[in-house]
Amino acid sequence: MSERLYLFFVGVFILIALYFEVDVMIYLLCLLLFIEGITNFRLTTLTQKLMHVTVPVGLVSFQTHQRFEFDALRAWRITVAAMLGGSFFLLREYGLEVVWFFPWFMGFAIMGAGASSVCPVLLFIRWIGFK
Repeated sequence: MSERLYLFFVGVFILIALYFEVDVMIYLLCLLLFIEGITNFRLTTLTQKLMHVTVPVGLVSFQTHQRFEFDALRAWRITVAAMLGGSFFLLREYGLEVVWFFPWFMGFAIMGAGASSVCPVLLFIRWIGFK
């Protein structure tokens, strides 16, 4: 599985969980993304190792000066887990109706990034200086 396909599935998963109002799905996804980001045991690389193939990332990137010895995809996973989990927690637990748009926007944006192979957040993370 490539990162591009993974992004598409993550976006679809978020949208399905939001549509059917299954809060546990969002929290479990945030936990999975956070664990993947911290440990660098990514579902995409594990499936590639099991199938004995190497699939390119498939996402648009540009050359920048590397300032940090930390993978951009790991930073993306931690960022998405924190932002999605935080906004969803504020929405559900504290009734902060102002942030209802943010999880929906993230779901559509991540699904769109998987479909188009352009993820603005990942490009920004690489621009900051992550590997």
